[in-house]
Amino acid sequence: MQLEYGRINAVFISVFMGLFSFFSKDKKEVLDKGLEKTKTSVFSKIARAVAGKSTVDDEVLDNLEEVLITSDVGVETTLKIIKRIQERVARDKYMGTAELNDILREEISALLVENNPDDDTEPFSVPAGRKPYVVLVVGVNGVGKTTTIGKLAYQFKKRGLKVMLGAADTFRAAAIEQLQEWGRRVDVPVIRQEMGSDPASVAYDTLSSAVANGVDVVLIDTAGRLHNKVGLMNELTKIRNVMNKVVEGAPDDVLLVLDGSTGQNAFEQAKQFTLATKVTQLAITKLDGTAKGGVVIGISDQFKVPVKYVGLGEAMDNLQVFNKTEFVDSLFKQD
Repeated sequence: MQLEYGRINAVFISVFMGLFSFFSKDKKEVLDKGLEKTKTSVFSKIARAVAGKSTVDDEVLDNLEEVLITSDVGVETTLKIIKRIQERVARDKYMGTAELNDILREEISALLVENNPDDDTEPFSVPAGRKPYVVLVVGVNGVGKTTTIGKLAYQFKKRGLKVMLGAADTFRAAAIEQLQEWGRRVDVPVIRQEMGSDPASVAYDTLSSAVANGVDVVLIDTAGRLHNKVGLMNELTKIRNVMNKVVEGAPDDVLLVLDGSTGQNAFEQAKQFTLATKVTQLAITKLDGTAKGGVVIGISDQFKVPVKYVGLGEAMDNLQVFNKTEFVDSLFKQD
C-alpha cells in the first residue's frame, strides 16, 4: 500500500511540475523583465552622458565611466571597458554618440566571452560520468542561498534526475527548517542532524546516503556566516576532505551565491569566499528587484569565475542558467 501511494505521489508531483512549467513565463520574457530596472537605469544615465554631444569625445567617455561605476560594474572592469572604447575611437577617428550603445554592447559581450567562453547548451545537466554530482553551496545569510538550492533541486528533478539535499548549515535552526521546507515542496529527501552538529558530519552522512540510494545530484547547504578568513577556510576545507572520503573528487563544484541587489557588497563577499576556498561557479540572485544588474559584468570579469545561474524572481523557473549572449541582448534591448 505504501509503495502504491509513493507511486501515485510521484506521478502527481511529475504532473504538477509539468503544469507549472507550462504556465510559467517564457525564459526570455523572464530575463527581459528581470533586467528591466537595470536597463532603464543604464539607458537613462547614458542619455544624460551624451546629451548635447554628437561625437564620442573625452567628456563623453568620462561621463560613461561614471555611468558604469554607478551601475555597479566596478572600477576595474569599467576602466577596462573605457580603455577598449578609447582604442576604437582612436582607430575609427570619427565615432558618433548614436553608436555608443552598440559599441558598449559589443565590448561587454567580448568581456563576458573572455571570462566564460561557453554558454550551456543543456541547462541543468550534470557532467558525464559523475554520479553523484556534488555541489557545495556557500554564501552569507540573506543572499538567497537556501532558496537557490531549492530551485536547483526543482530544476534537476524536472529533468528526471534523483536529487538529495544536505543541511550542513547547522549554525541556525532556521536554516535547517528552511531547507527541509524546500525539500518538502520539491519532494526530495533532506539529510540533517541537530542544530550545532558538525557540518562535516552532515556532509558525510549526505554523501553516504546518496551513494547508497543511487542519487544523481547532491546539493549541500553550508553556514552563512562570513567568518574571519581562517575560520571559514578551515570549516570548508574540513567539509571538502570528509566528502572526498565518500566520493572521490567531491565536491565537483563549489557554488557561491551572491545577492545582486547589494552591489559592491557582493564584490566584497566574492573576494572573501574566493580567498577562503576554490569557488568554481557563481549564482547571482535578486536581479529582478534592483537596478544594479551591472554587478554581473564586474564580478564575472574581476574574479574569473563563471556566472552559472541568475535569479530573476520568486517562481521556481525564475532561476536561470546564465547565458551571456541572452543577458547582453536583454540588457541592451531597445523597447
